[in-house]
Amino acid sequence: MKTNKALLYTIAVIFISGMLVFGVSGDSKDKLLHEGTAMYFPTTIDFAGENAPLQITDVRERLDRELLINANLDATTALIIKRANRAFPIIEPILQKYNIPDDFKYLAVIESGLTNAVSGSGAKGVWQFMPDTAKEKGMEVNDIVDERYHLEKSTEAACKYLLTAKEKFGSWTLAAASYNGGMTGVGKKIDEQKVTNYYDLALTEETSRYVFRILALKEIMKNPAKYGFSIFSSDLYSEIPSKKIEVDSTINDLASFAKTQGINYKILKIHNPWLRDKKLLNPTKKKYEIEIPLTGY
Repeated sequence: MKTNKALLYTIAVIFISGMLVFGVSGDSKDKLLHEGTAMYFPTTIDFAGENAPLQITDVRERLDRELLINANLDATTALIIKRANRAFPIIEPILQKYNIPDDFKYLAVIESGLTNAVSGSGAKGVWQFMPDTAKEKGMEVNDIVDERYHLEKSTEAACKYLLTAKEKFGSWTLAAASYNGGMTGVGKKIDEQKVTNYYDLALTEETSRYVFRILALKEIMKNPAKYGFSIFSSDLYSEIPSKKIEVDSTINDLASFAKTQGINYKILKIHNPWLRDKKLLNPTKKKYEIEIPLTGY
């Protein structure tokens, strides 16, 4: 007698109970698309403790849109959560250090997919800083060193921006929206429209979707099986043990330097993407920390 696919899937889920899984189940996707909103739509959702007013029709439908889109970007969303297993342990303690709500790690998710992305406008890194803003926040940006590609330092810079935005707007949701629309841009819309809540503002298409994309990725990443994703925890990208070498002088050949550390140039650049040239010029004797992996090569 043939056992249908749905039954096999149910048996498999029971068998691996307690393990974090992540990937795509075709049956679950079909259910998500055809069995109606009640199956996947959250009853409540918040960003940084600020509830989204799901009783408002357009708010509910905008969240619905982002949930459906991201739940059906199978490979993209799967890769994001695999990367998060490695990136979040770096981002989370820095957010905590600056008293920034943990939900802001999902802002990094929608900005870059947790990769060192490059936008058409020139924003770079996981947090997608433009050059001038990065320099204002204390990052070095030039042809030799670009700290927008340094996850720890760019996360700290993002925290500084968000603290200023929160002080200006009094709301973490508006602070998040301003990361996309700019503090001046969001502030102007608030003044023009005489409202002070993100969900009441008429914004540009991108900024209007921005917080809803954060909410959708938060919801999906916290409840992957609910949205049709399933994979073993062993398939997530794990943290790679490393050590840090402090240097305060010029390195004329990074390939040769890598060899002295028991690795090659490729591995050096993977773990230190902020090094943008084949050398590290350092006439001012600035102290840099270079990460050297201990495994995985």
